Amino acid sequence: MSQPRTSVTSRLPLRLAGVTVPTGCAAGWAPQAPSPRKDIRDCSADPLYLPPTATNTSVRLAALRGVMRTQGTHAYIVPSTDAHMSEYISERDARLGWLTGFSGSAGTAVVTQDKATLWTDSRYWTQAERELDCNWELQRTTSIESIGMWILKEVPVGGNVTLDPFLFSIDTWNSYSRALHGSGRTLLPLETNLVDQAWGDQRPLPSSSEIYSLPAEFTGSSWQEKVAGIRQQMEEHSRRPTAVLLSGLEETAWLFNLRGDDIPYNPVFYSYTLLTNTTISLFMDESRLSAVARASLLSGCPGLLCVELQEYGQVSAHLRRYTQDNVTVWLGTEYTTYGLYSIIPQEKLLEENYSPVMTAKAVKNAHEQEMLRAAHVRDAVAVIQYLLWLEKTVPQGQVDEFSGAQHIDALRWAQEHSRGPSFQSISASGLNAALAHYSPSNGSSRALSVREMYLFDTGGQYLDGTTDITRTVHWSEPTPLQKEAYTRVLMGNIDLSRLVFPSNTAGRNVESFARRALWNVGLNYGHGTGHGIGNFLSVHEWPVGFQSNNVPLEAGMFTSIEPGYYRDGEFGIRIEDVALVVEAQTEHQSEETFLTFEVVSLVPYDRKLIDLSLLSPEQIQYLNSYYEKIRAQVGPELRRQRLEEEYAWLQESTEPFPLSSARTVALAPLALAPLLSVLLSGLGA
Repeated sequence: MSQPRTSVTSRLPLRLAGVTVPTGCAAGWAPQAPSPRKDIRDCSADPLYLPPTATNTSVRLAALRGVMRTQGTHAYIVPSTDAHMSEYISERDARLGWLTGFSGSAGTAVVTQDKATLWTDSRYWTQAERELDCNWELQRTTSIESIGMWILKEVPVGGNVTLDPFLFSIDTWNSYSRALHGSGRTLLPLETNLVDQAWGDQRPLPSSSEIYSLPAEFTGSSWQEKVAGIRQQMEEHSRRPTAVLLSGLEETAWLFNLRGDDIPYNPVFYSYTLLTNTTISLFMDESRLSAVARASLLSGCPGLLCVELQEYGQVSAHLRRYTQDNVTVWLGTEYTTYGLYSIIPQEKLLEENYSPVMTAKAVKNAHEQEMLRAAHVRDAVAVIQYLLWLEKTVPQGQVDEFSGAQHIDALRWAQEHSRGPSFQSISASGLNAALAHYSPSNGSSRALSVREMYLFDTGGQYLDGTTDITRTVHWSEPTPLQKEAYTRVLMGNIDLSRLVFPSNTAGRNVESFARRALWNVGLNYGHGTGHGIGNFLSVHEWPVGFQSNNVPLEAGMFTSIEPGYYRDGEFGIRIEDVALVVEAQTEHQSEETFLTFEVVSLVPYDRKLIDLSLLSPEQIQYLNSYYEKIRAQVGPELRRQRLEEEYAWLQESTEPFPLSSARTVALAPLALAPLLSVLLSGLGA
């Protein structure tokens, strides 16, 4: 799944970065002529036109504005995040969605007494026009500079701009503070969330489902061993921190080998942890703990491994008391909100981008690696079943995007240790595939056709691992451009997958190898090239990946490799595999360690879309070796599950490619030289 969590402008085409384009009647902007489209709002029409997908927000805005008046606030900022900076959020935390009607995953709203504006990025512009009513102005950017300029225009000097500090990252708070500094407007944190007050008793209740311990066979090590490892890092750190504060939900889940279902697609639960040299405080709803989980957490009491269970809402008060003493609190700024951060005196803070738990979790031990490999074998069975099913049913006109997504989810559920999808399945046919993060709904779903390309980006949660894979297929005759673009995307996948590089190399310094074949002919893609992945945790696991704020690659890390190409209004291509970083076996031995990737996704590519004449002999040899691996690992599992038709399909789909078809002309040297220059100049960065 292409990576969404990064600065928005870095994912957009250059022509879009930083551009602010107001639309809608709330902006005072009117098109030259009424829109002929019926799927988006038309706020210039008389009467106003709203599609059935739009939400009437008049009552909700009135309720919020009433609360704002009682608080004396002139503008209130509403983000799309929760208190843990989670990628996915629960319905209870979908404050932006409730207030605006907008269901996209990224956006910010600002409400004054007479105006309401939503900012979002290019992935969601059309969606916003379908879902917003005419109470809302749409700003086509997410830059805080743009939001700040709007606030300065709409809020008078002396006015108060408020927000919930427990929903904003430290960097975001600082950006708003800078934007309003010296303007005569005051940025005020309000611990009482005003949207929650307006929402009232209609707000969904918190989850009441059980929080459980993972069986020992599905853990890499015991939670006691993990706690000991983090305490050792505290002891060895030059600052000698006395405590580690964990705010990311996956951090606490991983540390204690606990799982829940508070967040869609992510087996986590609402919690914080304060781990000190001598105590362990876990803030959560302890009434939801299974008997086994409770016994495990309390097994070390009294003593250094006794977990003190405290109410989730008490974390702020506890942190205030703790930081009155001579202490140093180590935290990761990427997942800590400004609300918690501001409690700790600056001189008692040890700040790094990621907590020691986040970085420890990223490097899988031998058992965790084997579990993820095993999960990907069973996942490949489900994907192969799906591909065969599509070949049979699409020519009969029986499948649309939504039913396809439902079917592959069901196939995964049937696999051993399955706990459902790891994200909302992306099932996109034809022009919809040009939208990198498109997901179908039951009400609007395009039929799959043999005349169009089809992209599906899906994944599963299993007790032994999380999976994420993308394949693009065509059931008839692709156009020359489609075939060339697909082949060049595949070449990028291969080139990065087989790359050998020195240890301590940052992912951003090798990412260009996934783009080289596209760049050679003036093509590119606008999303990240890969992201980390968890063991029955997050499908996007930071801090692993190929972007500027990812850590250097280490053996034991898992990352996706997913180049793509998207032609607006026509088709989209993405090929995604999950790979393990391993030590490379090089011809010459030296003191320096070199690394490479071991691909663990095990599904063949669409042969009809590969132009072998573009591939080098080395790339074809790589493909043939990869196909041998698929046969050796997935073939026996298909037979164990008595899927003989799928086994025959796999044998046919993994026939070796003839080396005689490979190109004989070398890659353009001018394209390769700058890539090597970038790599060598940035090693170890």
